[in-house]
Amino acid sequence: MKLVATGFLVVAGVIYLVAEYALHNGAPSWVGYVRAAAEAGMIGGLADWFAVTALFRHPLGIPIPHTALIRRKKDQLGTSLGGFVGENFLDPEMVSEKVRGARIPERAGEWLAEPDNRALASDQAAKAIRSVLAVLRDDDAVAIIERTIVARIAEPEWGPPAGRILAELLDEGRHLPLLDLMADRAHEWVEAHPETIDRWVREKAPTWAPQFVNELLSDRAYRELREWTWQIKVDKQHAVRLALIGFVEDFARDLQHDPSTMAKLESFKHEVMNREEVRRAAGSAWSAAKRMIVEATEDTSSTLRVKIDDLLRRLAGMLVGDERMRSRLDDYMTRTARFVAENYAGEVTSIISDTVERWDADEASDKIELLAGKDLQFIRINGTVVGALAGLAIHAATELLF
Repeated sequence: MKLVATGFLVVAGVIYLVAEYALHNGAPSWVGYVRAAAEAGMIGGLADWFAVTALFRHPLGIPIPHTALIRRKKDQLGTSLGGFVGENFLDPEMVSEKVRGARIPERAGEWLAEPDNRALASDQAAKAIRSVLAVLRDDDAVAIIERTIVARIAEPEWGPPAGRILAELLDEGRHLPLLDLMADRAHEWVEAHPETIDRWVREKAPTWAPQFVNELLSDRAYRELREWTWQIKVDKQHAVRLALIGFVEDFARDLQHDPSTMAKLESFKHEVMNREEVRRAAGSAWSAAKRMIVEATEDTSSTLRVKIDDLLRRLAGMLVGDERMRSRLDDYMTRTARFVAENYAGEVTSIISDTVERWDADEASDKIELLAGKDLQFIRINGTVVGALAGLAIHAATELLF
């Protein structure tokens, strides 16, 4: 387009020279009209060439004042452009109207109602979860777990709450199945290990005791022990059972009210929580949880993916069928957009001014010239043509008047 515009200027110059030469060699008077038109066309073309060129660079490299405007005024142009966008495109009233007119909740519900779209949304949600897990460093995640879970567990006293829980279990009779299990296992063990009783009697018996005496004692001890464990098993009010229950009741009470017992439990708690195995447990738990979540997001038939799809389906149903919910969401989104436009328009438009400010002046000038260059060259062409017509009109008026 520069070549075309320059061609118009060259043609006007050639016509001017030819007409001027003809007039000096006896050409008819109408040639003067051609010369005047060509002369004015040259002037118009040159003036518009100067104007267009002065926007981007110094004409002919001469540092004429008020030229190379874009290079010199780049930052001001960016600020003005940002202000223009803020005043005309981030007006709170207009933004609110556009957001409300977009019917975002209703259209989102209609979109999610389609199974293919819902599957796409589910895939994107799973991808987002994996992306978050990929960005989150394992060390940071473990540190968060230790601060929020492990530290919270170790922070309060264990004694009173543990005592209350134990007392409630006793009141509800939750200890009875455990006692039954212990009694059953004790009796079964005694019945299945008579040789252990025999070995124990032989080890404790005097070295001078006859062998048959040891055998009699061993047999008697086994029968008495078996009978004793049987009685504990079948008698729900056996003294051993009652003693164990009493011990647990006392322990539950001491956990709540005895400072010595509470202090011992606190000491045990600190010893346990400070062990390296407990500290490593947080890392192991995070690694296992992360692996399970990633596998669940990749498997479309996993419980997690099924839950996500079900959640999206129910959300679509609510967005489409619940007008009250849509109205609330519309109102919330409108108020949010209005709040952003009222309070953060400057921060949004500063992106424009900051971006323009970071541009290299020459590069910015070249980019803008390349973007608008075609239309700017038409200005040069129009200047040449309009100048020629104006020159022709002026010459004709001059001839008529004088």
